[in-house]
Amino acid sequence: MRGEERRQRPMLVVIDPERRVPKDHPVRRIKHLADAALEKLSPVFDEMYSAVGRPSIPPERLLKASLLMALYTVRSERMFCERLDYDLMFRWFLDMEMDERSFDHSTFSRNRARLLEHEIAGEFFRAVVEQARALKLLSEEHFTVDGTLVEAWASLKSFKRKDAGPSGSPDDPGNPTVNFHGERRSNATHQSTTDPEAMLPRRVRAKRPGFVTGPTR
Repeated sequence: MRGEERRQRPMLVVIDPERRVPKDHPVRRIKHLADAALEKLSPVFDEMYSAVGRPSIPPERLLKASLLMALYTVRSERMFCERLDYDLMFRWFLDMEMDERSFDHSTFSRNRARLLEHEIAGEFFRAVVEQARALKLLSEEHFTVDGTLVEAWASLKSFKRKDAGPSGSPDDPGNPTVNFHGERRSNATHQSTTDPEAMLPRRVRAKRPGFVTGPTR
């Protein structure tokens, strides 16, 4: 029997994101590990943030958002905020309501950058990995990947000369203006200030023109 397309939409729809994520989805266990790690770090967050002023994006959501970006290879904060508008699983992972607005990408970028500068971000990721290791969720099987596909937590603007001294305050700490056109840069003379292990990409000459991605490892 042929089904009919229903063109008249209901006026009220109740969506429970908990029911939209499959019970056996691996991200459920990852969310449990992340929430457990964040609960232990809550007193540290209280010391980091002021009790007055405009409320920022909760640090719990910033760190769990960083975890989602790493797991699902979301290349930028802007793309993550756009995806958060329609991805129910992402909203469920961050404990967001369905009618809650997504983050402004510029505010999200500034808040996330400040948090990642502190050791607290490293403690969070290490706590998640240690829990996974204790539950024997990690595999010791070796595998090989193409290094050009492993993206670094660094932008081209973060690469500075190794022998350069400290610079003045940038015009925009989240996205400073940097003019490096015409400057010869290499991994021997330059290093990222946000991810020292990041490497500048190499341009490969081929028969057909290609493109160069961002910093890799």
